[in-house]
Amino acid sequence: MVSKYGLRVATTGSLLSLDDVRRARERIGDRLHRTPLLRSATLSDQIGADVRFKGELFQRTGSFKPRGVLNKLATLSEEEKGRGLISISAGNHAQALAYASAVEGLDALVVMWQDASPMKIAAARGYGAAVDTEAPDKVAAFERLEQLIEDTGRTLVHPYDDPIVMAGQGTVGLEMLEDAREADVVLVQVGGGGLISGIATAVKGINPRARVIAVEPERSPALHEGLKAGRIVHVEAESAADGLNGPFAGENCIAVCAELEVESLLVTEEELRAGFLFMYGRMKWACELAGAATAAALLAGKVELEPGQTVAAVVSGGNVAPKTAAAILNSNEA
Repeated sequence: MVSKYGLRVATTGSLLSLDDVRRARERIGDRLHRTPLLRSATLSDQIGADVRFKGELFQRTGSFKPRGVLNKLATLSEEEKGRGLISISAGNHAQALAYASAVEGLDALVVMWQDASPMKIAAARGYGAAVDTEAPDKVAAFERLEQLIEDTGRTLVHPYDDPIVMAGQGTVGLEMLEDAREADVVLVQVGGGGLISGIATAVKGINPRARVIAVEPERSPALHEGLKAGRIVHVEAESAADGLNGPFAGENCIAVCAELEVESLLVTEEELRAGFLFMYGRMKWACELAGAATAAALLAGKVELEPGQTVAAVVSGGNVAPKTAAAILNSNEA
């Protein structure tokens, strides 16, 4: 399949299955953490449901992203690896590709953009990847990526729209239901859609009655708009939650989420900040604004729940810029 920018991603006949996710876990093995699923008594009492947060901010590199990358690398041929790897990222996928490539002794190049998080750029370089920041913005960065693939012949490790990457991210869902088989509702924050596609595949494959809900910023509604249109929709992604600022959701991701009847809701920037303050102050988790999206939706009362239901919500990532955190915390004190 070819995106608007000509980026080829692997597809299969059934696109994605529970077995694909289970095979991904076997490939990943014990190279990553099994992150905790912890109950929030405060929020549970507040909304009348049993709320548990999946701490993917404690994963290696600070997010769920290495799961998909390691699964993808395990499927590449030696020739594909030998050509070097390439991808595009706002930061967390960049770090994941850099980390996984270093572990396997592979060469990696990540395309970012000039106003991407300096902390995340530095982290990707710290793990050993080369980082290209020639593009002035995220839209130009996708065009830059396409050109570099053509010029260098590197192998693309797509940040979200590859079913193999999606299957790796789905291992988060396997762990969530193993720790809370009774989960009625699963909340997932969304940028490009790879994480929720994998999690929905795992969750619906185990418990078809469970609701899976995508949470996005109002200022970055790529999957929300894609599901409404049934195709890729380009959006102006301008949320302060930079990890969720996908300019479009993946075509494969839209297809999987539509097939599995994933629900979608949006949160405001103010609600994201409230979610961050809750996670920082009550859970003691220093997550990014992106990671606070699920808490934001629950605090704002945007998830319709029946009394006593169990909610499992993903929190990722943990690479919050100190200035961003300080600004939110200081504004709250004021």
